[in-house]
Amino acid sequence: MVRSPRVFERYLFAAFLCRQNWNNFTTLRSSSTKAARLPRMDYQDAVCTLNTLQTNAGALEQVRRERGNPQLQLQAMRAFLQRSGLAVEELDHLNIIHVTGTKGKGSTCAFTEQILRNYGFRTGFYSSPHLVQVRERIRIDGRPISKELFTKYFWQVYGRLDETKGAHGGSMPAYFRFLTILAFHVFLHEKVDLAVIEVGIGGAYDCTNIIRKPWVCGVSSLGIDHTSILGDTIEKIAWQKGGIFKPGVPAFTVKQPDGPMTVLQDRAQEIRCSLRVCPELEEYQAPSGPPLLGLAGQHQYSNASLALQLSHTWLQRRCLPDEPLPPEENSSVSQALPFQPSPIMLKGLKDTEWPGRTQTLWHDPITYFLDGAHTTRSMLACVRWFTETAAQHERTAGSRSSLFISTQFSVLFTGFGELSHSVCPVPQGSGSQGAMLKLLVPCHFDFVVFCPNITEVLASSNADQQNFNVTVENMLTRCLDNQQSWRVLSGQEARLGAELEEELFIAGGLPLVAERRMTETLVFPCILSALQWIGQGRDPVLAVPGKQVAAVHPSVAAKAQPLREAARIHVLIAGSLHLVGGVLKHLDPSSAT
Repeated sequence: MVRSPRVFERYLFAAFLCRQNWNNFTTLRSSSTKAARLPRMDYQDAVCTLNTLQTNAGALEQVRRERGNPQLQLQAMRAFLQRSGLAVEELDHLNIIHVTGTKGKGSTCAFTEQILRNYGFRTGFYSSPHLVQVRERIRIDGRPISKELFTKYFWQVYGRLDETKGAHGGSMPAYFRFLTILAFHVFLHEKVDLAVIEVGIGGAYDCTNIIRKPWVCGVSSLGIDHTSILGDTIEKIAWQKGGIFKPGVPAFTVKQPDGPMTVLQDRAQEIRCSLRVCPELEEYQAPSGPPLLGLAGQHQYSNASLALQLSHTWLQRRCLPDEPLPPEENSSVSQALPFQPSPIMLKGLKDTEWPGRTQTLWHDPITYFLDGAHTTRSMLACVRWFTETAAQHERTAGSRSSLFISTQFSVLFTGFGELSHSVCPVPQGSGSQGAMLKLLVPCHFDFVVFCPNITEVLASSNADQQNFNVTVENMLTRCLDNQQSWRVLSGQEARLGAELEEELFIAGGLPLVAERRMTETLVFPCILSALQWIGQGRDPVLAVPGKQVAAVHPSVAAKAQPLREAARIHVLIAGSLHLVGGVLKHLDPSSAT
């Protein structure tokens, strides 16, 4: 295939960046492998050893191709659990709330955990992925377990599994399986009153689904994601999500499209459990109007309603076992009844914090908007939240600016107003890359900056940020592909015709404006170099004495003049929680302690 000189230049640049980063990447991988043979030491040694359980990109692709018998995954998980010293029956004592969904399941869990913690219960919370440190995935009373506890329990579980490899002819569990087993061990040994467990991927064959007797189950909003694992239609995905239902265990879901709702109902009938649809948040009988939420964005309303139903049902079943639950209605889908939330519940919703999800950081004169959206639907919700919030800031500050950053698409977009500047990066999810990029065009970014999901070029002692599931070459190639796509969508290159416009149409999406803003696009080798270029020494957190500043070509430095002159800068960071985590590592130093 013949490539234009511009395209050829892009791939030369990718090769150049790969050479810069590959030595660091292989050094980190080698150090992690050696760590597995070291005696039990500190937290970083534990994390490095944990990283040896990550599936490399080639092996991961083979696993996907051979996913012909998914039931074997749960059988393997039970065997690993037993080898670690736990029986499946012991998990029955954790009083579990089990939550799945495509988007919003983490926020739902955060709301639920905060509500029940406010009642005075000692809570456990298992979620994924982590943003900055892996111990964020296992929380007790809302806080990540300490480095000391993580290290202690890690070596207990790892040692048992490692010692039993030969006797059982088995292997070590993969990364997520191990962390799930570790979470169960921590919650049991720390004697939590309840555990809120977020599903990893899907539900039916997710390793968290070895849970036999949860107290209540929840399904957040469904969409298209992880199609290579869960199926290529929303109905197939709904079947997988409904796999967490258990006989006689109440289940709740939010309003879903007709197709997946029918599938969930059929699954509930097949498994013999009740399924109810949560009411709108405005229907709850709060004395002072609709409940106030600690998480921004209208898309959080359904997550909050689901959390109210889950926590209310758990309290009824756990604390008032003799009080009957609401009777089922004679309809294909039963409606959950709204109730008057207690003051404790309302305070829980208001106090909830969930970093990386519609989160705002103020580093005057720069404001960062962070969200882990990585599908077309979640990106649409993110764009709406960002535009509404940024507009509100403009009204109060009298200036306009915005930035968006994404991981797997590795993009930073920058938009510029008269006295301000904006940047925005784009993510890669299961949906079309072009479709998500198109959603960002109406934001009128003046600069678009793409970077791989690498926190910094130089090797770091922070093993929590290592990811061996995707190659550096792959990330850099995506950056360049996304740069090209943005140039086409913004009208800088008319390479695609009406066929692409039809392909990128999204029902209910924001309209593409006829007038397209000419956007400057750049590619940086890592997150830190992109943030430093955007900040231009004006971010008080990044511009600290002794902080190494990445060198850039004089022509790239010259393009940042509007950023140096802007009254305020708004930065949108989205597209992947991994990217958001890499950004938080630099913007919020406390998150890495």
